[in-house]
Amino acid sequence: MADRDTLPLPLEIRARLAELELELSEGDITQKGYEKKRTKLIRAYLPHVPVGAESRAPVTPSSSSSSSSRYQRRRSTGSRDERYRSDVHSEAVQAALERQCERKMAVPMPSKRRSLVVQTSMEAYTPPDSSSGSEGEGSLGRTGGAGVEAWISQALRGSSSSTTSSSSSHSNGSANAARLAENNAHPYNIGPIAHLSLKRRGLREMGVSLENGNMGRRSYDYQSDRPWSSLDSEDSHPAPPDITSYTTDPPIVSVERPQVAIPTKPLPKYGNAELMETGDGVPVSSRVSAKIQQLVNTLKRPKRRPLREFFVDDFEELLEVQQPDPSLPRPEGAESLITQGEELCGLKNCPASMEAALQRWGAIAPKAPCLTVTHASTKQPYTLTYGKLWSRSMKVAYYILHKLGTKQEPIVRPGDRVALVYPNNDPAAFMVAFYGCLLAEVVPVPIEVPLTKKDAGSQQIGFLLGSCGVAVALTSDACHKGLPKSLSGDIMQFKGWPKLLWVVTESKHLSKPPREWYPLIKDANNDTAYIEYKTCKDGSVLGVTVTRMAMLTHCQTLTHTCGYKEAETLVNVLDFKKDVGLWHGILTSVLNMLHVVSVPYALMKVNPLSWIQKVCQYKAKVVCVKSRDLHWALVAHRDQSDMNLSSLRMLLVADGANPWSISSCDAFLNVFQNMGLRSEVICPCASSPEALTVALRRPNETSLKPMGRGVLSMTGLSHGVIRVDTGEKLSVLTLQDVGSPMPGALVCVVKPETVPQLCKTDEIGEICVSSIATGTSYYGLTGMTKNTFEVCPVSSNGGLVSECVFVRSGLLGFVGPGGAVFVTGKMDGLMQVGGRRHNADDIVATALAVEPMKFVYRGRIAVFSITVLHDERIVVVAEQRPDSTEEESFQWMSRVLQAIDGIHQVGVYCLALVPSNTLPKTPLGGIHLSETKQLFQEGAMHPCNVLMCPHSCVTNLPKPRQKQPEVGPASVMVGNLVAGKRMAQACGRDLSQGEDNDQFLFLSEVLQWRAQTTPDHILYTLINSRGAVGSSLTCLQLHKRAEKIAALLFERGQLRDGDHVALVYPPGLDLIAAFYGCLYAGCIPITVRPPHPQNISTTLPTVKMIVEVSRSACVMTTQAICKLLRSKEASAAVDLRSWPPVLDTDDLPKRRSSLMYKPSDSESLAYLDFSVSTTGMLAGVKARGLDLSRVRTCVVVAEERPRISLTQSFSKLFKDVGLHPRAVSTAFGCRVNLAVCLQGTSGPDPTTVYVDMRALRHDRVRLVERGSPHSLPLMESGKILPGVRIIIANPETKGPIGDSHLGEIWVHSSQNASGYFSVFGEENVRSDHFSARLSFGDTQTAWARTGYLGFLRRTELTDASGERHDALYVVGALDEAMELRGMRYHPIDIETSIIRTHKSITECAVFTWTKLLVVVVELDGSEQEALDLVPMVTNVVLEEHYLIVGVVVIVDTGVIPINSRGEKQRMHLRDGFLADQLDPIYVAYNM
Repeated sequence: MADRDTLPLPLEIRARLAELELELSEGDITQKGYEKKRTKLIRAYLPHVPVGAESRAPVTPSSSSSSSSRYQRRRSTGSRDERYRSDVHSEAVQAALERQCERKMAVPMPSKRRSLVVQTSMEAYTPPDSSSGSEGEGSLGRTGGAGVEAWISQALRGSSSSTTSSSSSHSNGSANAARLAENNAHPYNIGPIAHLSLKRRGLREMGVSLENGNMGRRSYDYQSDRPWSSLDSEDSHPAPPDITSYTTDPPIVSVERPQVAIPTKPLPKYGNAELMETGDGVPVSSRVSAKIQQLVNTLKRPKRRPLREFFVDDFEELLEVQQPDPSLPRPEGAESLITQGEELCGLKNCPASMEAALQRWGAIAPKAPCLTVTHASTKQPYTLTYGKLWSRSMKVAYYILHKLGTKQEPIVRPGDRVALVYPNNDPAAFMVAFYGCLLAEVVPVPIEVPLTKKDAGSQQIGFLLGSCGVAVALTSDACHKGLPKSLSGDIMQFKGWPKLLWVVTESKHLSKPPREWYPLIKDANNDTAYIEYKTCKDGSVLGVTVTRMAMLTHCQTLTHTCGYKEAETLVNVLDFKKDVGLWHGILTSVLNMLHVVSVPYALMKVNPLSWIQKVCQYKAKVVCVKSRDLHWALVAHRDQSDMNLSSLRMLLVADGANPWSISSCDAFLNVFQNMGLRSEVICPCASSPEALTVALRRPNETSLKPMGRGVLSMTGLSHGVIRVDTGEKLSVLTLQDVGSPMPGALVCVVKPETVPQLCKTDEIGEICVSSIATGTSYYGLTGMTKNTFEVCPVSSNGGLVSECVFVRSGLLGFVGPGGAVFVTGKMDGLMQVGGRRHNADDIVATALAVEPMKFVYRGRIAVFSITVLHDERIVVVAEQRPDSTEEESFQWMSRVLQAIDGIHQVGVYCLALVPSNTLPKTPLGGIHLSETKQLFQEGAMHPCNVLMCPHSCVTNLPKPRQKQPEVGPASVMVGNLVAGKRMAQACGRDLSQGEDNDQFLFLSEVLQWRAQTTPDHILYTLINSRGAVGSSLTCLQLHKRAEKIAALLFERGQLRDGDHVALVYPPGLDLIAAFYGCLYAGCIPITVRPPHPQNISTTLPTVKMIVEVSRSACVMTTQAICKLLRSKEASAAVDLRSWPPVLDTDDLPKRRSSLMYKPSDSESLAYLDFSVSTTGMLAGVKARGLDLSRVRTCVVVAEERPRISLTQSFSKLFKDVGLHPRAVSTAFGCRVNLAVCLQGTSGPDPTTVYVDMRALRHDRVRLVERGSPHSLPLMESGKILPGVRIIIANPETKGPIGDSHLGEIWVHSSQNASGYFSVFGEENVRSDHFSARLSFGDTQTAWARTGYLGFLRRTELTDASGERHDALYVVGALDEAMELRGMRYHPIDIETSIIRTHKSITECAVFTWTKLLVVVVELDGSEQEALDLVPMVTNVVLEEHYLIVGVVVIVDTGVIPINSRGEKQRMHLRDGFLADQLDPIYVAYNM
């Protein structure tokens, strides 16, 4: 096909074709779509070309050289200007991935609910109004060069042996991939697995899989001896399926076949014992549990050599000092010296200030063009002359000083700060306002235009304006109209911003100053000229002050270095409000009367070649660009014959300090060299807001120094040393110098973030500059100013090396041979992981080298670190293309993990994918890094895929607890006695046998006596749902009703003494009457919670099981529940004929029973309490006849540990209605004894202590102050009741332990339960639980073991008897405690931490399975928030409990089962999860 350049195409068609080619190169459209749209655009201009021939013609543009074609398919890497992938680096990444293909490992992929899969990123897709944008967009790669190797070898003082041991151990020959495979025998063990979505409906409900029309389950051999999955090879073994999926189709495509008529029985909500049969601890028939086992097998693979543990989480908090590894590379060169720039020659006729320069050119050459503004639209460019700039600046200055406020009280005075708010496409208005502020002697503060109230970083900008005392904002008319307005028409008040007076600076809105008024033109002094804002790594915004003298000197140094001459033309593509764009395009241009042609970002998006066209059109001598602009020009270039770049004498690359910009420079030179571009024209520079321009490579006319390059080892750089490496090694970084220091400046390299000691010659450090032309301070921040702008470098012996004061530039690098400056990265992008330094841009470049064309949306990737467990962890966030599938997502994620591990030898903690165009953006479209990090940490990023790798990254966990041989109980007791500690035991007061109590021994006798003496006394009142009294029972009414129920049991039930009766009643008066009726009849009642009418299929089998296990002779219930038991739904769950006789107590006999049962002795059985424990055990506890002389109050509590926050909140809530705080009491009871402690009115107020959770894990009690780290509040459970004795014993040795030591609570009391009720009559556990004896000390007393851990502590308080109060603190249940890494964890502590980590988490439950910690979280919110919880849950458990979460399950609210007492049924939850019955929203398997 004829090229478009040979066709007479209009400019509009050319621009649209360029945009179309850019979309193709960036992967936004397919090849077929590109051909179709291109054909449609140029069809009218190709009348003689057949359509078929046109469609067959190659659409990939041809290139004059093979090297140029290699770069024409590059894509923008998006997120930041400095980040572009390089072909060299891409080849290294692909080689690393190919070698890792040889190892194979199956990795469980996350399971996602169907609704999450259907909601693709297309819903969030918006037209790419801004793609890869401003502050740091990316960069391309590296090419070889050997300009620095000889110098570095000389710097190492000839110590080649140590150098070889540290660097060439990685580059020893040409077998690069083989060496990399050896080095990576330990990494992630991750391979791509096709990810199948969890289907919520359809075949899953049938519990079967279909393959070729047949039912069955496919079996796979996971090749456990091969730790890596194949990535690319076609003959590799098939990847194992996602075993939480419910189809057995191949893993590439998920096919649903809903129309299959297979009658199946629905599975119960929670586990069936038959389904949970396990072998070797792994459920046989469970898909989820098999996936967990797959994860366990993966984690058994050896990780990389773990780092030395630098802290030991011990009781004494002893920290282990990390010993340096002698094999690591260390700097060996001599101490570096201060490098001095050349002398600044005096410029002829140089104005004394910038205002004087403007005045000169405004008077001498008023018609000379100053600034030409081009537009993305078709309207003609606008040119601002020096005469107009001078006159309009005068207007602005006069208006600011004399028209704002009154003469007596002006709003703005000289020295005040004023905000400049101008869009990026209007540099002329900005320039007028900026010089107007200089003439008025006010300080301009240029900021970005706030478009919405939620702009990224807008609040921090507002804080800067507030701290600077800004009250006036200057803006243009168009910008003022576009600002968001309130309903009243006023400009909206932005969050965090001070109240501003908005002033429009167009000439038509300003009055002409009187003739007698003239601004005072002063020589440059140390007053502040302007404040440039800087966004820090943490998102905070600082204002860098630049004095008038520094501004003038900086412009003079740039004039000297760049060789600017009057009336030269400069093309500026950069942001003119800050950095290089401001310094060259606004300031230095006026000093030298340059003509600046500004190319806005909006035009660059439409026509990436626009800046080259302006260079050709205006015969520009200088152009200021970033590497992203070079890259875009490469993408859009199509051998255009009308291009001629021979006029250029300097192509200034503003982000040339970024190591990855070298590829853009080389590729651009390679392609455009035949169009007149000379190699010496390309001049990278290094700069920062604090140090201004640090170094700049001079054009060839002013310097004959050759270009310097070096190929350095990334491993060495990560340890802060310089090691020359050959180009054969995969993990290398090619650097280019950024020129010599600026004239009149001193440059040195010091150790970062510590005492500013000079680095050695082969050591990486922070570059510091001493010059007049630097920033002065951070406005209003004295402390930070001193640390950054007042640095005094010292030598190794501590002495000052210079009397000059230096400024930290924030750039990392070194000074090479001949004084050339090399930059390896930025302090803001530095991540210190495991004692090694990694640069975020390097990680981005590696990630982008893994199939960016197919997956990453416009190359938008953000890399940052978060601090988790005393170390930084790397987080990678990428925007995925709208048409990406789940399989592509996880394949790309796994490959990225492998590539980063292979190239950088560092693990990625979290890799998250978000829909396209959803990450916060900078004003020019780049990713706002700090806002992205904040969203991630707050759980508000809403990713569509997440892969956590804590097992691979976290190598600094505390040492597992090594249990020492148990000390004998006798030794423990003797040791406590020798140490003066009393044994942990306490008792309530003795029970006195009064005369009134001797009269009655049993509750049935008491009720009969009360029915005679106080018949009308109301015993019970039932409150209905409206809060009114529904019904009540007096003593006489309860007595008569109990008699009739006893008659019912005798006559209709034909029951005898001792028969068991199941009472299936809801809580209420009927249950109380039935209970006493059983006591009157001599039957043993068993209270059973009735089935739930709306969930009868699940709850009815539990009722039937309790009836069968308790061997109930009959069932008593109400008429409504009788009908429910006979319903069709109930019959489907439980056969109606299997029930024992059912008695309806709503139909009682008319006459009472003539026989009244009287117990023969107090040891006879009174009732059975059947309940399902939180550990899943169904137990019936026998209680003997209760003696009134012993028990006065009986309290049953739902949870063992008092919930302090709940009791305090409840007391505070009802305080205003007269509730006394002491009325809300704590209590403790358990199965073996329902009433152990109760907070009564006679005892002292309950005390709260704070214990160290870390000590509790080691079964120790350590009291700490309130608010201490890792502190856990514990409230005492109440006063020990009369007749109750308590002792704390070691649950394993059964020996007594000392006061304030953790152990099992044992109880001795006459009202202890007598034992478990067993179906087969086997009560062998009774002796251990209900009649345990100490192994030493008092071995005669029989104790009941509560199964709860706690401790006793004697307080200074006294009770009513005058004795010192013994407080009992319950920590948790022994059966529910989880033992992980040799330490004991209580689920409630982990769950409390997780619940408070995110507002959408309503409930949480944890359990263990195959030594993995499983966390189930209930989500109260949108399903799109589910994936936000995965990293937050993992982080909080790591931070607070030093545990790695194995599996995170996100479910709907109400899924976690809770019994009638409010206790979580964690084991039932575990069974339901392993049987695939939870219907989770998302299941994440952390690697």
